[in-house]
Amino acid sequence: MLYKTAPFSAGLALLIASFSITSAHAQTSVSITTPESVKTRIGTLSFDNGTPSAETSTAIYDNLDFTYAFRAFTDTFRGVSIEAIRQGFESAGIKDNEFVIFSELMDSASIFLTANADTVYYLSFLDLSDGPMVFESPPGALGTIDDMWFRWVIDFGRPGPDRGEGGKYLLVGPGYDGFLPEGEFNVAHSRTNRVVVLGRSFLQDNDPAPVVKQIKETTKVYPYAPGGVGMPIARFLEGGTKLGRNAEPKTPVFHEGTGLAFNTVPPNDYSYYEMLNDLVQAEPATTLDPELMGPIAAIGIRKGQDFAPDERMKNILTEAVALANASGRTLGFDPRDPSWHYYENSQWFNPLFAGGYKFETPIPEITADGAKPYPPTGYRQNSGRTSFFYLATGITPAMAMRLTGVGSQYLLASKDSDGNYFDGARTYKVTLPKDIPAEAFWSFTLYDNQTRSMLVTPQKYPRAGSQSYPSPAAIAADDGTTTVWMSPEQPDGVDRGNWVQTDPEKGWFIILRLYSPLPSFFDKSWRAGEIEVVNN
Repeated sequence: MLYKTAPFSAGLALLIASFSITSAHAQTSVSITTPESVKTRIGTLSFDNGTPSAETSTAIYDNLDFTYAFRAFTDTFRGVSIEAIRQGFESAGIKDNEFVIFSELMDSASIFLTANADTVYYLSFLDLSDGPMVFESPPGALGTIDDMWFRWVIDFGRPGPDRGEGGKYLLVGPGYDGFLPEGEFNVAHSRTNRVVVLGRSFLQDNDPAPVVKQIKETTKVYPYAPGGVGMPIARFLEGGTKLGRNAEPKTPVFHEGTGLAFNTVPPNDYSYYEMLNDLVQAEPATTLDPELMGPIAAIGIRKGQDFAPDERMKNILTEAVALANASGRTLGFDPRDPSWHYYENSQWFNPLFAGGYKFETPIPEITADGAKPYPPTGYRQNSGRTSFFYLATGITPAMAMRLTGVGSQYLLASKDSDGNYFDGARTYKVTLPKDIPAEAFWSFTLYDNQTRSMLVTPQKYPRAGSQSYPSPAAIAADDGTTTVWMSPEQPDGVDRGNWVQTDPEKGWFIILRLYSPLPSFFDKSWRAGEIEVVNN
């Protein structure tokens, strides 16, 4: 009996096992297989036993190209932004290693992403392709140096190693392997062949003239001379390098910027990708993270190759840049992330506090024992990065730190207290409580929604603040509060310094700047008022 039942038991077990496997396959197949028809946002896709139809393949590849083109805008807009500045300078006759200086401050003639009308700007693109360059900064500066993908390289001036005393900066481009001195220079490495110098200096007694004079007299730009100042003789005696003559400091050419009408804002049509290609061709192939360069290469923009999209691809790029630009505008003017808003139930926001200047980790807390960094989050806040660079020029840790008395802080608002976008035809007011937390000075500046540049009105300088130049200073009330009005016409009984003119035909947004911010801003014991619409 035992002999006869054994084969039956084994067969039954095999049958059960086979059934179990078949059942498992049947249960799993639903999750790992693709049905013959799939409805998606790009249409209904068809598959024959898991393989795409010709129409489906076409739709999928069009969507892939669209996605890559979209990312080439949202993820790398910052690079095209700085290339647009460079090309804007070039159109105005400002060459590499030369400066543009706004001697009477920047006004609304220049199309420049959210520039201010409070400080003396001086800017330059330095070419490092032939070797390191020396930049001698003026005293009292508040400046930064970024590379051509708007990545921070080093600060100079008040937040930099010279701490506002003026210093020598040795800027080194990619691929340089020669001797670099120690001690004499503040050495900084760039991953791109060009860097942009973004300098600002405060007025002296509400007058830019002495500041401009000092900048022109003390700013120097010249090639580094290997083997000269900065290399000790002992190093020469070790061999492998040569002695050289000291570099000759040179005063750069300065071009006047005040009143200069030129555009530095990237396009938001097909030509955006042509400008992106200009940047890619000008810099080393490895200058950007391969993950970020991947989508750019996928749409046909590759180092050393012609960018020549066919008609199909041009149509996709045109559609992609339209949607990507719309995304930048939405992120910039209508943020949905509550962590961007600085106060609870407020329209004032800034994405830098949530992700820092790298858009990854919140900015450090400052305690009695020093800086207390937050642990890395391990992910990039891409929406914050897109929003910031869509509206702003330059990046530095000085824009995103809780350190009092150093740098500057910004709060932006695109809506009134009722949550409506600002209407240039209406009248608004905002009240700042007494003891505004700015050791140096504070200001409001209005910007055109379309250009994200200073609003063009007969005022020329669409600002109000504590400085009496280039417009009268705002006057505080008897209780110490300061109210500023925004409207097409100056309201009755309102001082000129407390009014910023608007254009009835244009929407606008506003930035509150606090220079050398004080503790009450960071601990939020002082809170900016909301902007309220006033019945006309």
